[in-house]
Amino acid sequence: MKPPSAHPVPSGKTRIGLALGGGSARGWAHIGVIRALADAGIEPDIVCGTSIGALVGAAYVGGELDPLETWVRSLRLQTVVSFLDFSLNGGLIKGEKLIGFFRSHFVDRDIREMARPFGAVATDLRRGREVWLREGPVTDAVRASIALPGLFTPVQLDGSWLVDGGLVNPVPVSLCRAMGADLVIAVDLNTDRLGHHLKPKPVKAPRKHIAAEPETLADAVMVRIQAGMSQLGINHEAGSRVPAMLDVVASSINIMQVRITRSRLAGDPPDVMVAPLLADLGLMEFHRASVAIDAGRRAAEAAIPLLQARLDDSNG
Repeated sequence: MKPPSAHPVPSGKTRIGLALGGGSARGWAHIGVIRALADAGIEPDIVCGTSIGALVGAAYVGGELDPLETWVRSLRLQTVVSFLDFSLNGGLIKGEKLIGFFRSHFVDRDIREMARPFGAVATDLRRGREVWLREGPVTDAVRASIALPGLFTPVQLDGSWLVDGGLVNPVPVSLCRAMGADLVIAVDLNTDRLGHHLKPKPVKAPRKHIAAEPETLADAVMVRIQAGMSQLGINHEAGSRVPAMLDVVASSINIMQVRITRSRLAGDPPDVMVAPLLADLGLMEFHRASVAIDAGRRAAEAAIPLLQARLDDSNG
């Protein structure tokens, strides 16, 4: 059900929509995009997000972008590892630690009470349909939208099991338009990701075991998975390269999202596309926020002349 509008816009003003796409850790690039738009005097009237785009979009609309940026820039590998609550029931990560932290550090409120219209996209796991979350607690909407299949456990909301919105609408241009946007800026985080995870990598000397202090997120995830499997009484082969499974999941998700994004945007193209170059940023490298934010800013700055021209045409 569409809630009544609590955000009137002056007659004749072009309503700008910002569609923030999914992309896991690459989503911190959305912060750089928003900063660049603000520097150019461009403030979206409507914000929609899928997956990590829903998280950043909610923080932005809720007036929490500054503390979010401060927090993500402070993230280190071990901090990210601490949020991995291992599970084999629906996904490798329950996600409760991450969302618990988000709830405790950022203001939760009903979506309809936020400063401007906001919507998040999730997927109904049983029916396979797209779900637009435009009312209720914003944290619940974000948690449902980021439930990446195989990694985060699904979320039960209003009697339905919901997973990541990237399965059906990775860049929610259509939701922005449905909410009244006249001009839509879309941020696609996956344009240069196809097949990246399966490209040959430098050969490393074999190791008999993972060090007590993991050097990479893949090593850290391996330690967590092996510990969880041991607790569940599941044997694993010593020295097996478990992260290879994560590479397969990541590449499969990339292929799916790229293909779906191309299809959806062909039918409902945005007015301006912002496409940060993030090929070297891994699926869960949340601790590399500065790299993503800088890439987002550069991509948005490159798109601003076209955006200004489109705005001039709309308002002329």
